[in-house]
Amino acid sequence: MTDWAIAGLLLAGAFMVVIAALGLVRLPDLYTRMHASTKPATLGTILIVAALAIEAGTLGVAARSLLIVLFFLLTAPVAAHQLGHAAYWRGIPLWSGTLRDDLASSRPGDEPGEYSSKPNDPS
Repeated sequence: MTDWAIAGLLLAGAFMVVIAALGLVRLPDLYTRMHASTKPATLGTILIVAALAIEAGTLGVAARSLLIVLFFLLTAPVAAHQLGHAAYWRGIPLWSGTLRDDLASSRPGDEPGEYSSKPNDPS
């Protein structure tokens, strides 16, 4: 039964990592690619590490696995947010199909309430 659980966790984790890779290739801009690379890749990594912890079956490996999971849960979303924020302020353009830009009115030089669909839009 344990072998089936390990195999299921490994397959689910690998599937999530493949989904993350496909998102990097298929999505149109940096911001959506970052979303695709952090969410499913983090879940995939957690599933694979859980399979490792079950396979090893020792408390030491389980404790280290838990620390790895916590590290991923704390760092991946924060890193993606910071990269996205830095890219936005550097003027990396949003995808042309983006419907909403919540940061447009907070850029230096913009009037409050003014709407701009792209970060580097001169108007």
